[in-house]
Amino acid sequence: ITDMPQLRMLWKLATLMYIHTFSGFSWGAGSSAYQTEGAWDKDGKGKSIWDVFSHKRGKIHLNDTGDSSCEGYYKIKDDIALMKDMKLNHYLFSISWPRILPSGIKSNSIIMHYNNLINMLLENRITPIVTLYHWDQSQVLEEKYGGWQNSSMVNFFNDFANLCFERFGNRVKYWITFNNPWSVAVEGYETGEHAPGLKMRGTGAYNAAHNIIMAHAKVWHTYDAKWRNKQKGMVGISLSADWGEPVDITNQRDIEAAERYVQFYLGWFATPLFHGDYPQIMKDYIGRKSAQQGLSSSRLPTFSPQEKSYVRGTCDFLGISHFTTRYITQKNFPSNRGSSYFTDRDLAELVDPQWPDPGSEWLYSVPWGFRRLLSFVKTQYGDPVIYVTGNGVSEKMICTELCDDWRMQYLRDYINEMLKAVKDGVNVKGYTAWSLLDKFEWDEGYSERFGLYYVDFGSKNKPRYPKASVQYYKRIISSNGFPNQREIESWKRKALETCTSSNQLLAADPLIRHMEMVTEIVVPTVCTLCILLSAVFIMFLLRTRI
Repeated sequence: ITDMPQLRMLWKLATLMYIHTFSGFSWGAGSSAYQTEGAWDKDGKGKSIWDVFSHKRGKIHLNDTGDSSCEGYYKIKDDIALMKDMKLNHYLFSISWPRILPSGIKSNSIIMHYNNLINMLLENRITPIVTLYHWDQSQVLEEKYGGWQNSSMVNFFNDFANLCFERFGNRVKYWITFNNPWSVAVEGYETGEHAPGLKMRGTGAYNAAHNIIMAHAKVWHTYDAKWRNKQKGMVGISLSADWGEPVDITNQRDIEAAERYVQFYLGWFATPLFHGDYPQIMKDYIGRKSAQQGLSSSRLPTFSPQEKSYVRGTCDFLGISHFTTRYITQKNFPSNRGSSYFTDRDLAELVDPQWPDPGSEWLYSVPWGFRRLLSFVKTQYGDPVIYVTGNGVSEKMICTELCDDWRMQYLRDYINEMLKAVKDGVNVKGYTAWSLLDKFEWDEGYSERFGLYYVDFGSKNKPRYPKASVQYYKRIISSNGFPNQREIESWKRKALETCTSSNQLLAADPLIRHMEMVTEIVVPTVCTLCILLSAVFIMFLLRTRI
């Protein structure tokens, strides 16, 4: 791949720094409930599918769970102080469905928690962007109905959303129905890597996706009919998508394979919401392979004419989460060897060994793919309003190094490509760095860290320490982009200087943790022994006198 002169030239052109700034733009950071809140069984919260899945041995790296995670449920003030210091314009977070069951809120503490979070954000001039579903579905619904395999979930989710609109919609103006439904469908019901951990190859992902699309549409219609005039808000969806680039840009088969890659990823959900039906290429490929397998109908569900009208046009804005890119080439998978979402696409994914790789096996830094993806969205879906709802890079390391120069480079390069896309005419209105804090990373547990702030998960209080990227991102926000080359080069140097003091604090943390143990365990134990010895001594004195 790297020997192709065309691609080498494209790479050089794409990575040139674009000195310019944004206007009318919103900068933010994001999180999700299960990944950060902790308090997994407090205040009447019901079990989520991730509570159950993570408690099964062998499902999560090192058998980690999100039981306590960042303890964000208790640290609202602390975390909003971090956001305020960074001068964030918005904060993207999710409301936990199992904390608010379909039958109603079980505890006033839960409503107070989200009310306090929303009110404190607004008091600090930070706009709340609220996700209704970031994977932590109620376990009861999974067990009783089969989760997203069952169309009954459409009404259950609508009831939950309606309750959130009623309680919080007077202050929340940006709602996201689902975050990354691709992962919910494929990793939850196809590969079993994520909760609920089912392996329904060839059908599970498609059925789950179909019900999710219908659920999104119903929530949008509910808001439109019942709440929009009163609350003046917007309802969108957040879709994740890697960019797919042909291995050989002169080979028509590779070009078509790269198109399929994006359509099976982003188009699977976006095309119904903007055009009323699945991408034609998905219908063709899955339909043909289903027929070859002797099935009477396609494994891909169909929309009725009424459903096509119902789902079309149900996005006030489109959230895009993007992290990396793949090279794509044609590869045929015979249908007689079984079927799956991955074999239905007839393609292979490749990476360039020269792409920067911070350690996570799936995430390579390929900034030019971001601009191409955003341009694709503009062309395919009629120039929608776009909010980047997740972009960032993880490191996979045990050490506590806070001078994350690779993350600063990633932010600079990807935001630079987004700026180019804006100048191309793509209607991007905001950017969300993923993520504010290190947190529970699903099946990877705590082995991957996406946060701008390092979280010491070994400490009971879960202290936060700023990485160098905090200061770097803060300067991008205050400058609203990249004003001049000389200044940009100084940002990284100054940010690396500030991380030294944070490293010193973090290095002292084991001593602090030891003192916590002394305070919480040793001191009470000694006091208890003293009391017991005193009682024995008094009893001895009383007996002697008698």
